[in-house]
Amino acid sequence: MDTWAYTDCVIPPFYDSLVAKLIAYGGDRGEAIRRMQRALSTFIVEGIYTSIPLHQRIMADADFQSGRFDTNFIPRFLGK
Repeated sequence: MDTWAYTDCVIPPFYDSLVAKLIAYGGDRGEAIRRMQRALSTFIVEGIYTSIPLHQRIMADADFQSGRFDTNFIPRFLGK
């Protein structure tokens, strides 16, 4: 995880939407996705809205998991 935030940090009301960056890797795509799912399930940010739930849904999507995605994936995914 790459972030400037820390425990008990106060995020200002006009915060940058990139509060933290979470990166997962693995021996193959499946392992990287499983590691990301595990990391997202333990990632806690309180007091502000985050994209954690969206990323959890993406990681669970069959098309994403199988590598069947392109630049229109997000518009299609959000339209589901």
